[in-house]
Amino acid sequence: MRRRFFVERFENQQAVMHGDAAHHLGRVLRARPGQLLELSDGCAAWLARIDGVARDRIVFSLVERLPAPCPSIETTLLLSVVKFDAFEWALEKATELGVARIVPLAAGRSEKALLAAAVKRSERWNRILLEASQQCRRLQVPSLSPLTKPEAAFAAQQAGVRILLSEDSSAPSLKRILAPRGIPTVALAIGPEGGWTDDEFTTARSACFQDASLGRLILRTETAVIASLAAVNYALSPDEP
Repeated sequence: MRRRFFVERFENQQAVMHGDAAHHLGRVLRARPGQLLELSDGCAAWLARIDGVARDRIVFSLVERLPAPCPSIETTLLLSVVKFDAFEWALEKATELGVARIVPLAAGRSEKALLAAAVKRSERWNRILLEASQQCRRLQVPSLSPLTKPEAAFAAQQAGVRILLSEDSSAPSLKRILAPRGIPTVALAIGPEGGWTDDEFTTARSACFQDASLGRLILRTETAVIASLAAVNYALSPDEP
């Protein structure tokens, strides 16, 4: 299966890849002239042939425009920081499941040592998002916001549906909240191990977030990411012919 790579733009039936991306493709992946790859500039996708490989520059000629349907749902994931192996796994899976943007949250019950270290990991996290996007052939790489406190992140959301996952099984089910909706913008907030604080529940509700439960099972943060995003995609994606 071909991987997809990202370039700045397409121009005159050509594309040029520069810098670290070109170095990685040419030196690590050993790209050669004549090889066919998929390219995206964030708006369109093309099958392209490598014409020339230099140390930090690869030139492509465009061969065939590829289907690039626009996502039917625009999802913002507000994800509380947890242990980095689980958090980074969740970033990868959220990318595969089509999120448009990710906001790392400095939640009240996130470990303080993790929050202190998180500030320096944005470069690594952006690389994870890029590599996952290439692997699953997305048109665009999800955007990654700086580490944000929940109250600021909640207040900034304008999505048509705003959901705060809750461990309280008496909260309305995610299925019930999504059932009557046809709104293609969603903000989904997922708490850390230990859950949200009372103040975070209050702040979220004041920003029009609705509590939602995934049922009686208590899921780890990274598991809840997959379960909830899959449910959102299933409930809100239009039926395919």
